Amino acid sequence: MQALYQIDLAQADPELTIAEFVRHRLGKKVEGEAARPADANWFADLVRGTSARQVEIDAALNEMLDKERKVERLETTLRAIVRAGAYEVMVRTDVPPRSAINEYVELANAFFSGTEPRLVNGVLDRIAQRYRAEDLARASVGGDAQTG
Repeated sequence: MQALYQIDLAQADPELTIAEFVRHRLGKKVEGEAARPADANWFADLVRGTSARQVEIDAALNEMLDKERKVERLETTLRAIVRAGAYEVMVRTDVPPRSAINEYVELANAFFSGTEPRLVNGVLDRIAQRYRAEDLARASVGGDAQTG
């Protein structure tokens, strides 16, 4: 999310941003606390894929947002969260959609205390219904191993 924020805010090059994060930030201490180990390949795919498909992702998000809200008008952190979440739900079919949605709602909760987490949940749920309806149906019938 932080890499996408940086790319969006500074119009930074995705490949240079990925390299910087892999070299200096992934798995390093953050504000004095050790960060969880990070999968550099997963990180690179998420940043690269979200950046490369931004037009497609933004179009899908704009269809799911309220008429008066557009992805371009969202706060930068919130925009990075919904873009990454949409990429994961739309493209990463190896990830159960409910698991991805839950992760991004938790991320939104870490940054926002208002209605933003509900917005993330609603928008990503609608994305999942459109792009991963079969996976959602299977999960509701058989249970999603990662979400219980």
